[in-house]
Amino acid sequence: MKVDCEGCAGCCVDWRPLTDAEVDHERRGPFAPLDDTHNLVPLERDEVRAFLRAGHGDALRPRLFGADDPDRSTTVDGREVAAVGDRPVFFVGLRKPPKPVGPFGTDSTWLRTCTFLDPVTLQCRIHGSELYPDTCATYPGDNLQLDAETECERVERVFGGERLLDDEPPEGDSPLLGPAALGSTVFAHPDPGRLDGAVERLANGEPTREDRAEFAAVAGASAPGTGAISEDWYERLYDEALAADAWTGRAIETWERMAAERVGERAPASRLARRVEDADGAPGTPGWD
Repeated sequence: MKVDCEGCAGCCVDWRPLTDAEVDHERRGPFAPLDDTHNLVPLERDEVRAFLRAGHGDALRPRLFGADDPDRSTTVDGREVAAVGDRPVFFVGLRKPPKPVGPFGTDSTWLRTCTFLDPVTLQCRIHGSELYPDTCATYPGDNLQLDAETECERVERVFGGERLLDDEPPEGDSPLLGPAALGSTVFAHPDPGRLDGAVERLANGEPTREDRAEFAAVAGASAPGTGAISEDWYERLYDEALAADAWTGRAIETWERMAAERVGERAPASRLARRVEDADGAPGTPGWD
């Protein structure tokens, strides 16, 4: 597997506003997400813990799924959501605030972008670090193993060029799917009563800080392979999520305020990120050779 990522970041950016073409986004499992976040990266339990410990609780967001099968769903906030028994299941991923970016050689545009992507270099600020998610490090390996279209190929189809240079699936573990993912990348909330109002806010793209903390803490407190939750871990991680105070959260607030309702419209030059992110402590990126 070999990819050319320079000037792309198609897997990190919601680039659908740049084209009228029909573009599907990454989907895992049989259920449709309640939200419309593009290519949400599913984090593993230990990765959720690591982000919380590093003070990046504000960078995390949950995803729930709608379900029509009464045997695989439960009702919360008047919505049928995918569940294990009566426990709603969810992912935890990284938030995508609007940033001024110009992927594929386009003009700078307000596009929803992974919070850790540097808009100037279009490189990940945590690439190669202990926080770098395994899904990102191995992408698009899972797609190639499952014979599913990659984001590299979608970019090629719409904008031309060659991004996927070698489509030989990498050697190693297969993607974690089905029941084996429970407690590892798919989590079951133990108390739907605590989610009153939260599901509707998530579906509307308006989760509160407390909503995000609730789901992140449950994910981090989950036991892989089971639906068990450690209350000690939950309480500790919930407090850490609420106490988050890092450049990521502050940058998200700034970008959302600047972009307002202008996602998809022309934006200032990407170097604005030097003032919004770099000056506040965001790690740099090496640039391209």
